[in-house]
Amino acid sequence: MAGKKGGNEAASLLLRVGLAFVFLYAAAASLKSPQDWVGYLPQAARDLMAPETLLKLISVYELVLVLWLLSGKYLRYAAALCVMTLVGIVLSNLSIFIVTFRDIGLVFAALALFVISDK
Repeated sequence: MAGKKGGNEAASLLLRVGLAFVFLYAAAASLKSPQDWVGYLPQAARDLMAPETLLKLISVYELVLVLWLLSGKYLRYAAALCVMTLVGIVLSNLSIFIVTFRDIGLVFAALALFVISDK
């Protein structure tokens, strides 16, 4: 049984680093070039506040999620937030599914992290 636990720990680390990279890249890129990312925000969200402000808030959220994933603490909750975030991205951008279809794989990676995390 020790081999399975070690395998789950390795899988958890790989999933955490992979998901953290995705959120880190999105946060950094949207802070650096917000004009490239504004179009991915749903119109209803853009109507609520300035898109650049919203992108900054989302970037802060993503950076917190990155740190949480890398910390390894309360992973089920971090994984659940990853799932909800990624599903939200896909559902709010169905018109560009040709771009967001990759996020479906990330949803399942986050689900896998949720399943193998015991806390």
